[in-house]
Amino acid sequence: MIDWRGLSIFEYHAATEGGGTLASPQEWIQHPGTVDKVKTEKDRMGDYFTAVDVGYLTDEGYLFLCDRKIDLIIAGGANIYPAEIENVLILRPTVADSCVFGIPDSDWGEGIKAVVQPGSGVHTDEGLTMELIPFCADRLAKMKLPRSFDYMEEVPRDPNGKLYKRRLRDPYWEKENRQL
Repeated sequence: MIDWRGLSIFEYHAATEGGGTLASPQEWIQHPGTVDKVKTEKDRMGDYFTAVDVGYLTDEGYLFLCDRKIDLIIAGGANIYPAEIENVLILRPTVADSCVFGIPDSDWGEGIKAVVQPGSGVHTDEGLTMELIPFCADRLAKMKLPRSFDYMEEVPRDPNGKLYKRRLRDPYWEKENRQL
């Protein structure tokens, strides 16, 4: 986008409920993927909440986000970030959109479910699944591979483009005696 529109593109991260960060185009070019430097103490007011995002800091203090804590999948004791898997799936031309989340698994605690919105004209049959499995296997650690795929005409998003993961995930957890 910066190559196309010039130094007018700013990266931001915010919660719908309030608060946010902003990285300038120059900062983003120097630290691709950052959402800004850490401002937690400075921007905190009293007992205001946190969005519970999961990420990491560089030595220079730049923040990079991995996912939201509520979306974290814990499979066999390993922390798996759905955004990483979604970022791989979207690279495949046959995938228009995707949503990855944890579902109950009696052996591993949680299993990895991928819901895929196929690209225009792509058939949602076993062939697509057989195409996606090796594609993901070439780019993800074995523990991060989706164990099952579902296909939808359109992955649900709100008007701002945020995934409605809860709508897809909650039905799998309704009958469980444990919660996320």
